[in-house]
Amino acid sequence: MSALIHGDLAARLRALTPARVGLGCTGVSQRTRDLLDFQKSHALARDAVHAHLDVAGLAADLRAISGTSALCLRSSAANRTIYLQRPDLGRALSTESETDITEGGLRGFDLSIVIADGLSALAVERHSAPLLRILLPMLNLWTLAPICVVEQGRVAIGDPIGEILGAKLCLMLIGERPGLSSPDSLGAYITWNPQPGRTDAERNCISNIRVNGLGYEAAANQIIFLLREGRQRKLTGVGLKLSAPELAERTTEC
Repeated sequence: MSALIHGDLAARLRALTPARVGLGCTGVSQRTRDLLDFQKSHALARDAVHAHLDVAGLAADLRAISGTSALCLRSSAANRTIYLQRPDLGRALSTESETDITEGGLRGFDLSIVIADGLSALAVERHSAPLLRILLPMLNLWTLAPICVVEQGRVAIGDPIGEILGAKLCLMLIGERPGLSSPDSLGAYITWNPQPGRTDAERNCISNIRVNGLGYEAAANQIIFLLREGRQRKLTGVGLKLSAPELAERTTEC
């Protein structure tokens, strides 16, 4: 009887989460199918971390979606190995990329949208364009800087980009650290008055944006709400934190 109760409870829990709960066993060992599933998920997570982002291809897609220019940039990390070993280099622009933005002479925007591979190029390639297809029409009254696509970038690389472009706000879309159930999770970080030295406490984060997580429309509604509130209050981060019910209620009013 206890085995039947355990099996029923495990099935109900697995219906609520992709996490590995209620795994069975054979004798004192894991079942082969559960072990193989774990190994597959671990391999997918590792592949996502080491994957290469097709910067030029993504930039072309974004130009078609937005109807504006898209810049292809690099961080100071010369390759993926250095990027993973030196997080600080992923937060700084390469000299060439900084020159490319500066020589463009473009300044004074409401919003700078920056997209970086982060720890999952797969997430960026799958979800950034579909999310922006929904989000960009909501920003038709905003002045937008050219979209920047950064290779080997961390969250904070949006700060120097936003500062050079003179943007009031920066929206960073970046691949999140892969998990064993989500190798393709996209994160969105919003920063008021971006400039080097901003801390995570000065940003708002929306995570787990993907088909089987937070859907594109829900994510776009939350992003536009935080952007509008951030511009009105002239702040982001812990001072803009709201509870889930408040966020859901106010999003419907935007």
